[in-house]
Amino acid sequence: MQFVESIGKTALNIIRAIGKLVLFIYLFFQFIFKPKFYFKHNSKYFIEIFISSIPIIALTGIFSGMVLALQSYTGFSRFSAESAIPNIVVLTLTRELGPVLTGLMISARVGSAIAAEIATMRVTEQIDALKTLNTNYFNYLVTPRVLSLTLAMPIFVTIVDFIGVMGGYVVSVYRLGFNENMYLINTIDFLSFSDYFSGVIKATVFGFIISIISCYNGLYSEKGAFGVGSATTNAVVLSSILILVFNYFLTEIFF
Repeated sequence: MQFVESIGKTALNIIRAIGKLVLFIYLFFQFIFKPKFYFKHNSKYFIEIFISSIPIIALTGIFSGMVLALQSYTGFSRFSAESAIPNIVVLTLTRELGPVLTGLMISARVGSAIAAEIATMRVTEQIDALKTLNTNYFNYLVTPRVLSLTLAMPIFVTIVDFIGVMGGYVVSVYRLGFNENMYLINTIDFLSFSDYFSGVIKATVFGFIISIISCYNGLYSEKGAFGVGSATTNAVVLSSILILVFNYFLTEIFF
């Protein structure tokens, strides 16, 4: 009986958490059209996210492209299909690796920072102070972070795609002996707008997931230092899992 009771409690907790998250998303779309909108705060946070994330995504892109070129050569050389490496590198980066790796890195870098910052504000009662000052804390804390990260993710993925392709180009030309002109021609000719567009749509969805999950965990964190750490961990783990789950369904849509 205790085993069945524990299963029931776990199921109820999961359903309760899903309900709170759905209500949180509903509140976001409700408050986003409120008259009081902090444009200066939004632009400032967008710039902060963009500047702090560029070094991380640049390193992610270049080394992903370089490793992808090397591993592709290892496999395709067994079938004398080395000429397909430029096509595989650009297709894999734009459709799959670019959005997913960027999402995971941004989840660890930006998502954790969002959750920790909001959770700290909750613990130190700064959110209560905003309510006392008659400030819409949802529009002040949640909206700028969700909008900024959702809009920034397509830019991040575009940068990762470009740098990743250049990383594959460097390895293929200077390490594997490819003709540089043929490599670029094959890359440009094979890439279609639909491939790039599918990656941008994925990035936008991932940005919304990371930001909304991080803000949710921050606002509903427990009291004390443990609550801040728990909110940060939960935000990163849940965001990463949802990125992988939604990546499959989005891939099915664009398949």
